[in-house]
Amino acid sequence: MTITRSTFLRAGIAAAALLSAAGPVLAEGKKLVFVTEGAFPPFNMTKPDGTLYGFEPDLLAEVAKRAGFDYELKAQAWDGMIQGVADGKFDGAVDAVTITAKRLEVVDFSAPYTTGGSTFAVAKDSGLTLPGTGTAVDLGDAAATEASVSAIAEALKGKTVGVQVSTIQSDFLNTYLAPRGVTIRTYPNGPDVYQDLMNGRLDAAMSSITNISAFLKKNKDTAEATGTSFKGGIMGAGVGIVVQKGNKELADKMSAALKSMSDDGTLEALSMKWFEMNVTPKL
Repeated sequence: MTITRSTFLRAGIAAAALLSAAGPVLAEGKKLVFVTEGAFPPFNMTKPDGTLYGFEPDLLAEVAKRAGFDYELKAQAWDGMIQGVADGKFDGAVDAVTITAKRLEVVDFSAPYTTGGSTFAVAKDSGLTLPGTGTAVDLGDAAATEASVSAIAEALKGKTVGVQVSTIQSDFLNTYLAPRGVTIRTYPNGPDVYQDLMNGRLDAAMSSITNISAFLKKNKDTAEATGTSFKGGIMGAGVGIVVQKGNKELADKMSAALKSMSDDGTLEALSMKWFEMNVTPKL
C-alpha cells in the first residue's frame, strides 16, 4: 500500500465545506480526549507544573476551535499510545506520529501537518562524521537509497545507534542498517536517547530533523547533525493526528481545519514559531 500526501489532500479538500456546516462534531457536549507524549521537543513538551506545551498543543487548540469540538489533552507514554487510540481509550493522539501504511491498518489520520526527513546526531568530540551531510534521499529511489545506506553503514559498522522505540526511525535502522553490522539500541523516549549519546554510551542517534534541530539548539557546542536525511518509503507521508479506525467524521473535520490553517498562513506561522523553519505541507 502506497501512502502519498495527495491521498490526504483530496480528503481535506472534500471535507473543507464541513467547517461551515451546522451542528457540532460528534455527540453534542462530548469532550474529546487527546494524548501526547510531552517529551518530544518542540512538537510537545511538559513544563515543571505539568502543563503540556509546544507546537502540537498550539496546533490542536486551533484545530479544535475551527472544527468545533471541546477537548482535553493528556500526557501519555509513547509506547502503547497508538494502540490506546485503536482500542478507544482515547479519541486521538497528537505526537509527531508519521502516517504509514502499517499504522493505517489499525488507526486513521487527519491530513498531514508537517513533512520532512530524518537524520543522525553525534557528539562533536566523537570524531564521527557520516557521509551525505546536507543531502536528502527519498527511499523510493532505490539506487540513491542503496548508495547512501551503504556509505552510512560502512561508517557505522561495529558502532551503536540509539533511537526511540516503535518509530519510523527505528524501522529504518532495523531495515537498512542492522543487517549491515550496525547495532541498534532502542529507548522508550527521545530524551533518554540524547542523554546516552552525550554520555558516550551511543555513537550516534537518529530522529526527525525537527527533533534533532531542537536538541542541537540546546547543545550546539557539544553535538551536531551529520549524514544523509531520509524520507519517503517506510518513513511515511508526513505527520498527522491519529484517530480511531473508521472515525471519518473527526478525521475529516480536523483535515478541513488544517487545510484552512494552511490556506490562511496559520500553519506556517506555528511552524516558524516552534521550529524556526517551515516544515508544513501546502494542503
